[in-house]
Amino acid sequence: EGFIAIAPDLLNGKIHLGATDTVGMQAAMAAIRTLDPAVVQRQIDAAAAYAMALPAATPRYGVVGFCWGGGVSFAHAVHSPTLGAAVVYYGTSPPSADLANVRAPVLGLYGENDARVDATIPPADSAMRALGKSYTHEIFPGAGHGFLRAQDQMNGANLAAAKRAWPMTVQFFRSNLER
Repeated sequence: EGFIAIAPDLLNGKIHLGATDTVGMQAAMAAIRTLDPAVVQRQIDAAAAYAMALPAATPRYGVVGFCWGGGVSFAHAVHSPTLGAAVVYYGTSPPSADLANVRAPVLGLYGENDARVDATIPPADSAMRALGKSYTHEIFPGAGHGFLRAQDQMNGANLAAAKRAWPMTVQFFRSNLER
């Protein structure tokens, strides 16, 4: 797509890469609970600094995250004054009180059948609007949590969501990050 992509190991090697079974997912959740959010944000800052120093880098960077990483991406929009754009795939929103610090546009992509995450959308939307911040979100009908990863589930709704969401992601980054 023409972007530099860096995928930092925010779990610091605490789980086996590629662990997608129930045991692997439980290990990931346990590892996430041990992380210090401030350290995670510093790791993203370091990855961004590395990427931005590359000769092909543009003046702005973006972040995209999925599930827990989606929430981390939204949190990075709160944390970083230099962020150019954030894409949140089925991640929870930060507390409304924190959203005043957001400087970058945020795109949220969610499945309709994801009650826990979707419950955080209206408060974030209201707060971001009240603050004059850019927050666009799309809720894909019939899709569930993790629709990009689990495209064969939800009777085709996840696949339909994935087919729409990824081009939206690329366009959002192009609109907000390219020179």
